[in-house]
Amino acid sequence: MSKTIDVYFDVGSPATYLAWTQLPALADRNNASINWKPMLLGAVFKATGNQTPAAIPAKGRYMLTDLKRFADHYGVPFVFNPHFPINTLHLMRGAVGYLDTDHFQTYLDAVFKALWVDQKNLNDPSVVTEVLANAGFDPDKVMALCNSSEVKETLKDLTDEAVSRGVFGAPTCFVGNDMFFGQDRLDWVEKAVMSST
Repeated sequence: MSKTIDVYFDVGSPATYLAWTQLPALADRNNASINWKPMLLGAVFKATGNQTPAAIPAKGRYMLTDLKRFADHYGVPFVFNPHFPINTLHLMRGAVGYLDTDHFQTYLDAVFKALWVDQKNLNDPSVVTEVLANAGFDPDKVMALCNSSEVKETLKDLTDEAVSRGVFGAPTCFVGNDMFFGQDRLDWVEKAVMSST
């Protein structure tokens, strides 16, 4: 496939969850591939001076309404996690650890569902262990991956790469050099993919 969508993401972003529910089908119908790029959103915020919309009460209230509208539009389950914000450092290291393996989507399935459907408190390591075990993962092996120096360095490098490309939030998609921020820009992502060669 010559058409590629780069997707910078953090599982702690509810907008990323919504984009994740839609992007595979978008790529399939356009014969495109997705290059998933895990990053640490907190580090991106720090580097760019950005912050979560939830930090501004009026904006946070609107965000909740908007996310629910899109979930209904997409026909996917969504419940805002009462434990938000979630410290996603180990979760994103896990994503890096399974990147480009057959277990990557299974890992994301489990984590996204726990966060944005089942309202699990993934700030609690025991809850993370339970979620991963129920999804068929060996939590000890996941933790070993998360503690791998190679995984740690790769996540740092991907986060730095995101900032260098102008990323300031999640999800952010690139088609070539064209950047599209937010799950509400997927129509534009698809148009860009359709016009790419």
